[in-house]
Amino acid sequence: MKFSYLFIFLISLAPLSASAQITGKITDADNEYPLEYATAAIFNQENGELVTGVITDLNGFFTIEDIKDGTYYLEASFIGFATKTIKDITVQNKKALDLGTINLTIGGNQLDEVVIKGQRATVINKIDRQVFDTKTFQNSLGGSATDVVKNIPSVSVDGQGEISVRGSTGFVVLLNGNPVQGDASNLLNQLPANAIERVEIITAPSAKYDPEGKAGIMNIITKKGAADGSFAQVNIKGGLPSIETYGNDKAHQRYGADATYNIRKGDWNISMGASYQRNDLGGRREGDVFTIINDTLTQFPSSGERSFDEINYSGRFTVDYAPDDKNSYSLAFYGGKRKKDRLADIVYYDNHGITPAVGGERFYTFQYYNHNLRTRKSDFALGSFDYSHIFDNTSKLSTSFLYEYTLLGGPTESDNLGEPNRNIIYQQEYNTNDNPLNGIRLSLDYAWKPFAIGQIETGYQYRNLDHTGDFVYERKDDTTAGAFELVPEFSSEVDLQRSIHSGYAQLTGAKDKWEYAAGVRIEAMDRELDLRDKQGLIDTTYAYDYVKPFPSASVQYTFENNTKLKAAYSKRVERTATFKMNPFPEREHSETLEQGDPTLKPEFIDLLEVGISKNFDGGNSVFATAYYRDTKNLVNRVNTIYNDTILNRIYSNVGKAKSIGLEIGTQLKATENWSNLLGQTFITILLMVNMTGVT
Repeated sequence: MKFSYLFIFLISLAPLSASAQITGKITDADNEYPLEYATAAIFNQENGELVTGVITDLNGFFTIEDIKDGTYYLEASFIGFATKTIKDITVQNKKALDLGTINLTIGGNQLDEVVIKGQRATVINKIDRQVFDTKTFQNSLGGSATDVVKNIPSVSVDGQGEISVRGSTGFVVLLNGNPVQGDASNLLNQLPANAIERVEIITAPSAKYDPEGKAGIMNIITKKGAADGSFAQVNIKGGLPSIETYGNDKAHQRYGADATYNIRKGDWNISMGASYQRNDLGGRREGDVFTIINDTLTQFPSSGERSFDEINYSGRFTVDYAPDDKNSYSLAFYGGKRKKDRLADIVYYDNHGITPAVGGERFYTFQYYNHNLRTRKSDFALGSFDYSHIFDNTSKLSTSFLYEYTLLGGPTESDNLGEPNRNIIYQQEYNTNDNPLNGIRLSLDYAWKPFAIGQIETGYQYRNLDHTGDFVYERKDDTTAGAFELVPEFSSEVDLQRSIHSGYAQLTGAKDKWEYAAGVRIEAMDRELDLRDKQGLIDTTYAYDYVKPFPSASVQYTFENNTKLKAAYSKRVERTATFKMNPFPEREHSETLEQGDPTLKPEFIDLLEVGISKNFDGGNSVFATAYYRDTKNLVNRVNTIYNDTILNRIYSNVGKAKSIGLEIGTQLKATENWSNLLGQTFITILLMVNMTGVT
């Protein structure tokens, strides 16, 4: 496909200045992170009158336009930080001035025995996101990123470690701003909690972000060294014995350790770390599958152990180099291995053929024991390189390249044995499903301020995904000396290739108490799905492509009493997972099959939300957010009957859905004596109404 009709994403505009401008950058002195939405106010030094003020952009930069000749002083401030004043700023002959980097410190001053204490806010409500500082999440120390996000409102984690945002697993994880194309839960389970600086929940992303993920974006920001010198940290985590063993065969184990070492010297900042975690979950499963075929009822109750054993290894290495204030380089590597065994040792009772029409006569009852061990591996490696340059006119060029490799898969063994005599072998099956994923992302972004109303950001992004799948299902044949033989109906090869070109343009700015952003991203996607069976009878390619705009807009108003009111709209897309497009049935346990549809279309989502938040003294706050989500090409799972004791779950575009949600929550700060132990507590009520219509 040719993409020449995409708009030109970089426009060469040279901002002209008829008067002087003052520029600079405001950062956190502890770690030199840029402070977005910090205030830079310029005052006349002779009479102390306020001349004008602006707020910083995403990277902490500010530009104050139209400054006449004279002598001024500047106040840089941000909530939770001490205000810093820079005096004797002299403007002559309308010459532009660059004040460089202004570092703000947390804390206060001591005056006549009165001590003023300050603390970084645990949650900051911005125009498009909520930012959560992880320093006060004490209960996650020694754990994983999953333990961190459990503390965040709107995020929930079920008993198996599956993560959802606003009730949906369709969200995207960014690692330091770079999107990860693999499974989000796998990455969060392997990333140590102690490596995370903050978490950003972006529920209404702007056009500069990829539109993937109907529930929005979770951006994980990792730690970096703050001051010159070396720093080392080791954390050890252990779990107490289980209160309830559920009669499981083996005791559950929970322990782990994490180590971090950071060195910063001059222009260099190097950080490395490693982690090991063991986290088992015990459990028991009781179920009852029944079918009615031609007025004949067949019941299939079951009961037994269903437990999980999980082991994670991971490592990380990052190096940053900033030779001057205008250029910065960053190289990062992340890697990990994960092995999760799901054991389902279950006794099934096949009550076959209960016919109500003849008084409930049962044809026969067959009891057997199923040993089912499913091993899932999710090894991953991420490498990224970022470069940014700030021009003399304060415009900024940013480039980024990311490579991702993920190996998903692992075998499943299923043995149907006699009950209670388990020496009887009825059936033995074995299947593998190796799914290696290779993904690359290349992006180029340019930001400048040609107008007084705000900053223009434009950019281009290329993404490519190569996801291959090899599904082999074998069954032991006792008539051939016990050899495993291929089962063709459950075996296949599925290869997905997806390439995306996109360009965007957006305006962001602030005036008085208003903050606003509006933009559009144009995306062109090509998708090819190759299907082959193991007998050489099927070799088919399914192609799907589109060119679509994804607009977004947001606005926020701050009242005098520190109350913020915001509204936002964005158009999103939920790309279809490979396994949901595999039309060959996949059997992993006795009573269900999973089957996809190769013609599935992506889900397209219109998301609208309004919210209000208020911060109180002492670090407490309340918030409420209402959202409306309209999903087209909804992918649903429909149950059909494969035979009288097996259900077939088929994924299909069967309709559309409208969801309305309301989040009401509060952030409570522990008293000073308990703050180190308890940190911050969030109480959130999430109310959702789903209205689904099948077409």
